[in-house]
Amino acid sequence: MRVLVTDADYGALDLEEEVLRAAGHELLTARCRTAAEVIEAARDVDAVLVQYAPITAEVLDALPRLRLVSRYGVGVDVVDLDAARARGVWVCNVPDYGTAEVALHAVAMLLALMRNLIGHDREVHAGRWDHRLGGRLPRPGGLTLGVVGLGRIGRTTMEGAAPWFGGVVGYDPYLPDDAWPAGVERLGLEELFTRSNAVTLHLPLTPETQGLVGADLLARMPAGSFLVNTARGGLVQLDAVAQALADGRLAGVGLDVLPQEPPPADHPLLAHPRALLTPHVAWYSEEAEVELRRKAARNVVSWAETGRPDHVVVEGR
Repeated sequence: MRVLVTDADYGALDLEEEVLRAAGHELLTARCRTAAEVIEAARDVDAVLVQYAPITAEVLDALPRLRLVSRYGVGVDVVDLDAARARGVWVCNVPDYGTAEVALHAVAMLLALMRNLIGHDREVHAGRWDHRLGGRLPRPGGLTLGVVGLGRIGRTTMEGAAPWFGGVVGYDPYLPDDAWPAGVERLGLEELFTRSNAVTLHLPLTPETQGLVGADLLARMPAGSFLVNTARGGLVQLDAVAQALADGRLAGVGLDVLPQEPPPADHPLLAHPRALLTPHVAWYSEEAEVELRRKAARNVVSWAETGRPDHVVVEGR
């Protein structure tokens, strides 16, 4: 088969080539950012590996030979899943390559915000040695942690952070009661934000979750709360977060993912002393990258050999 990597930020694609060529498949590469570029690059391929390039209905209609889309990562919001399903195109992902890394990053962000490590570090570097300059620091044992989404990463984050909090509440409409973690109170989304002093997000980006966390939910949080997002940038409305920081509803925010990456240079969050921002790095370790790339390619090989990829999101035909 002919397999195209539409786009990837990993430099040389030697790992993908090793997996695919060992199974007798041809690897092609491109640097696509738009649907038109995907159409042009993928006219004669059977499968694509995708990082950020859009796989739209228009793309699928223009590429009748294309039968499988394998996404580098967990989220598949770059793919029009309904269009793929209607056209019998397989869609697959890599759901389990960086669970520990993302959970660690979320917990690290949360604890750094609660202890205002950034602020204290800044004061010391400026020659000021005074524990009071960092502002009010709440005792974590008196706070409630809210976890939105209790899949692999959300549950691992909860388990890492829970010992520091007085209580944990959760929201996940898709997790059945018999799989609900012990010690986590199940709440609706609005009640979770009302009850939580710190919220960490672990949801996929879908039409229903786009812009989920905006002014309404943030206004429900107790004054001086914390928000962390290591999931998908589109879950959060950045202007609403900036306003919540300005009016004190949020005492700190940690964002590893943003709706636009990198963000506009003039966005107020970039200059806010209580905004902890990292460049979509939560997933990363050297080992996680190797696992991600090999598994994304292995989806294609398994499909060619058995008729089914390893990690199915949409069943093809």
